[in-house]
Parts: sequence; C-alpha cells; structure tokens
Amino acid sequence: MATTQVNKTAHPFDKPRFEALLNRRFFYAPAFEIYGGVAGLYDYGPPGSALQSNIITEWRKHFIVEELMLEVDTTVMTPAPVFETSGHVARFADWMVKDLKTGEVLRADHLVKNVFEARLAGDKEARGLAAQPVKEDEKKKRKKDKGKAVAVKLEDTVVAEYENILAQLDNYSGPELGELCKKYNIRNPDTDNEVSEPVQFNLMFASSIGPTGQHPGFLRPETAQGHFLNFSRLLEYNNGRVPFASAQIGRSFRNEISPRAGLLRVREFTMAEIEHFVDPEDKSHERFVDVRDVELNLLDRHTQSAGSTKVTRMKIGDAVDKGVVANETLGYFIARIHLFLLKIGINRDRLRFRQHMSNEMAHYATDCWDAEIQNSYGWTECVGCADRAAYDLTVHMAKTGHPLVVRQALKEPIITEKLTPEYNKKNFGKTFGKDTASIQTIIDAMDEAALAKMQGELAQGATTVTDTEGKVFPLTADHLIIERKTFKQSVREFTPNVIEPSFGLGRILYALLEHSFWSREQDVERGVLSLPPVIAPTKVLIVPLSARPEFEPLIREVSTKLRKAGIFSRVDDSNQSIGKRYSRNDELGTPYGLTLDFASVQKRTMTLRERDTTTQLIGDMDEVLNTVIELVDGTIDWPAACARLPAYDGVQALE
Repeated sequence: MATTQVNKTAHPFDKPRFEALLNRRFFYAPAFEIYGGVAGLYDYGPPGSALQSNIITEWRKHFIVEELMLEVDTTVMTPAPVFETSGHVARFADWMVKDLKTGEVLRADHLVKNVFEARLAGDKEARGLAAQPVKEDEKKKRKKDKGKAVAVKLEDTVVAEYENILAQLDNYSGPELGELCKKYNIRNPDTDNEVSEPVQFNLMFASSIGPTGQHPGFLRPETAQGHFLNFSRLLEYNNGRVPFASAQIGRSFRNEISPRAGLLRVREFTMAEIEHFVDPEDKSHERFVDVRDVELNLLDRHTQSAGSTKVTRMKIGDAVDKGVVANETLGYFIARIHLFLLKIGINRDRLRFRQHMSNEMAHYATDCWDAEIQNSYGWTECVGCADRAAYDLTVHMAKTGHPLVVRQALKEPIITEKLTPEYNKKNFGKTFGKDTASIQTIIDAMDEAALAKMQGELAQGATTVTDTEGKVFPLTADHLIIERKTFKQSVREFTPNVIEPSFGLGRILYALLEHSFWSREQDVERGVLSLPPVIAPTKVLIVPLSARPEFEPLIREVSTKLRKAGIFSRVDDSNQSIGKRYSRNDELGTPYGLTLDFASVQKRTMTLRERDTTTQLIGDMDEVLNTVIELVDGTIDWPAACARLPAYDGVQALE
C-alpha cells in the first residue's frame, strides 16, 4: 500500500512566505491597488473567489439544507429609522484614540493589546524563552516594524498584570482603556507619541436615499435587521409555527477605525447569518440529543474575570446541564458551528468558544459565545452565537405598531377566574366627566388583592380612588360593581426570542488558509495548501505529458466526465516539467492530479496523485476516474483509494 504519512511541521509557519504565496497566486489583493489602494478593502482573485464560494456552498448544505431554514436576501441600503430603533445609531461604535502629534487614529483596545503583547514577547526573548528568528536573505528582508518587540525583561508581577488585563480586555470600557494607556505609558508604536483620551466612533457608513437626500440611510453593518423586519411574512410562510430559522448570506459594511490585519479587519465583507426564532418559555431543541457528546474548548466568563485564558474541554451536553451555556438551542448551534468549522479544515486545537463578559455583551443578550480561531494575529472572533432574547422584534413592534408576535392555538384552553370591574358607563361619565378614563385606568391596573379590598368597601357602601396628583374620587355601587368572572383562553400570544449565529466568512477563509499552509520537508520553498476537497478551488488537475494531437481525445474525455460529475477540474498543458506543474498547483490547494502519458494513449491507463503525500496510484482510466470522483465527493478517503488501486512505481511498459 502507498504511504499516507507526511510531516507537515518540519518547518515553522513562515508568514512572509505564506503571504507571498497568496499574493503571487492571487487569492486576494488590495482593492484599487494601482490607485494606491484603500485600507480595509480587498478584491478576491480566481482561487480566493472559488474558495469563498465553496465555503458558502458547504455552509448552505450544513445549515440551510440540514436545518430546513428559510433563506432570504434583503437590501444593503437601510433607512436611518431602522437603525435608530435597533440601537445601532447610538451603540454600534468602537473606542478610538489619536496620536497627539500626527493625528493618526488607532482603535484603543487593539493598541493596548498590541503594546502589551509586544512587551510580553520582548520579556520572553530577554529570558531566552523565545525562538530565535530565522535569518532572512538580504534580498527578501522586509521593512522592519517600528513597533517590533524589544528584548526587555519585565518584573514577574508586571508580566502577571499584563496577562490578567489581556485575559479580560474585552470587558474594559472606553474610559478604562484610557486609564490603561496612562498607567502603563502606552503610546503609538509607530511614532512613540502619546495618544488622546478614547472617544467613541460609530462604525456605520452613512448615506442618503433619493435625489435630494431627504431620506437618510446607512449601509448595513450586519444582515440581521432584514430578518426581523420580515418576521411576519416568514412566520406566515412557516404556517404560523415556531421554532423556525431564517438565513441570509450577503455583504455588510463597517467603517473600521484602523484596518491593519488583512482580511481579519475589513470595511466590506461577506456575512452568513441565522436568526432562529424560538418560544421564550421553551428553548429546548429536538435535535440537541444528536450533538450532546460533541466536545468543545470553552473559555467561560468566570475564567476570564479571574485573569486566565485557560480553556476547559467539555461536552456541550454537560455545558448546558451545568448552566455554563444558557440553553439547549444556543448549545445546539454552538456545536453545529464547531462541526462546520472542522469540516472545512479548521484545526480543532486552534479553535475555542469564548463567552462574552458582562461589559462586552449586548445589553439585551442573555448569553453569547464567540468561535475564536487562532492564527498569526492571535485569537480572532470568526463566528458569534448569541441569545438576543426578544429585543429586536420588541423594539421594531413598539416603533411601528406592527404586531411581530406569534399567535399559538392552545391544545387545552386555559380556564381562569379573577375579580373584574364592571362599570356603569352612564353614571360614571355623569359623575366624573373628563376624569373618567384616568380613574378607570387606575382601577383596571389593580391586582387581585386591591380589587378584593375595593369589593368589600363597595359592599359597605363606598370606596375611593386616588390619582397620581393626589386627587381623591369617591365611588359607590352606582358607579361600578366588582364580580368574579370565568375567562377561557384558547390562543397564546407571545414575542419569540432569537438565537443568532453570525459568521464572518472572510475571517474564516483567512484562518483556514493559515491552518492549511505548510512547506515540504525536503524543500521549504515548496509551499502547500492542504485544503479539504470539499472546499478546494480546483478539485482535480489534469496533466498531459505531451502536447501531441493523440492526447487531445483523452484530455477531452477525462474533462467531460469530471464536468458531468460536477467536479471542477483544470488542464495544465504548459511546457514545464510535470513536477513543477504539480508543485504549482499544490500551492493552490488542488487535492488530486491525473497524469496522462503515452501508456494512457496505448492502454487507457492513468495515474492518480494525492497532493499531501505526493503518492501516485495507477489503473484503468474509468476505474481511476470513478475513484477520484468518490474521493472528491467524500464517500472514500485516500487510504481506501490506496487499497483499491495499485501504487505507481514510476514506470509503465509500452506495447
């Protein structure tokens, strides 16, 4: 059997080499580059576009198809009143500081984080704990970062302080970040200048709708509001039943303060969001039993508050049972997010779920967890999963008067008895005139005990009501009577709660590329992207050994059969060596290669190459094609293919 082992950790991760590969093969590049570019805006090239599209396709299968979700596509441009009502105009902001000399704007929490991490890295280097940097070739040496860590040993107590602050940095308010800058002499790393006090900056792009600009609007910073505003239609489409989920994939826009981390912090990006509407009195999930045993790396709020970032490995079933995660539906989606990220190639050991702390959690949220993926920039939030309670539907209903509620027929009517006031409208109006409505409002708001007391006083002859201004009104049985009545309730009306998983697809794509990148043990210059077949831009490379005419029918036959099977393939008929052609496509993450040589022309045999191991198998063309189709579809793996087809020894006898 052909070998299936390969050493992917022979060389440490080399970020400059990785970024050079992405740039050279045009996965993505700065937008408007020939005009000087605009920070935070990127264009995706052919492999990047295909990779994102394949991630979206798999996301649709994993969530929309698997969970029977209702997909929507709502507008990007949004009238201002929508975001005024949702709270975005008042609260969708980050804290920023300015360089007091240059005026450069920096995001306050990122400044504190970067400076502390640089100081801690310098401390490790001073203690001899950091690995020595690899010596760079002079021609490839990059411009040195002025904010680079300097080897200075810190006191142990200072190290502990820094680590404690970093563990709970997301919990700091703007003024508290300003105090940190003062206390620890945090300056702009690029200039060493002092920075201003933090001020809030709203991240939405403002615009206007109409030729005269009479309707102010915003580019949406998230897709969620489109779900909530269409709730009534979605509920009707779902036959008036909850729970149900709507899903949307689309562009969002955030005017980031200082975008510096490539695809991790951009101003225009693709989101995939789910809004799962659920009964507030029943947040169980019928399929939770299917994921109870999924193990996750959890970092809860109590651990962070204690100044630690140590994760706890726990089954999601146990996390919900112990109250670490608020409810089954939230836990179900956290587990499903975990499974999706693993399926597309994220490294399990570099994935954690971090619970929001009190200050960072949205004021309306019941619980919120971020799926964070570790990469060369640190731990990055890539998916948020929040229980938003009933906030969104409630505020839009209050603003518009449109009932965003569920009316649910009860299986068994609820029979209740309660004391109820019955007014003699003629006498009441004649006696109290313009005060009639306010007096009746006071009485209607009374609880059972107050009504019982009034009932007894009326039986004795008279009672009184006092309004908010202290004015006393005498009442007798001529004005009202209070009787116990029976009520039958057949319909329950409620505003559903919302569980919201929200995916930043660009961040996931970048982290996936980092996790997939490695260099061949025997040649560090030969970079490889080990992208899973399910999301690889090109699934199969067809490599003809010769450009002679007799190869053309075979190339056409193989391409056609792969195309009919729905598998994207490319033909590399360049005049480079076969090794260079494969190496070039290993950089693109192409998992399988088919080689057509002179024996293919004579005997209809073909070799099948696997990207990571570079091992090759051989067999009849149809048998090899069936095998590669099954490999791409995921119905068999490479060891199974090795058991099915013989190994290729590099020599084929010709007739």
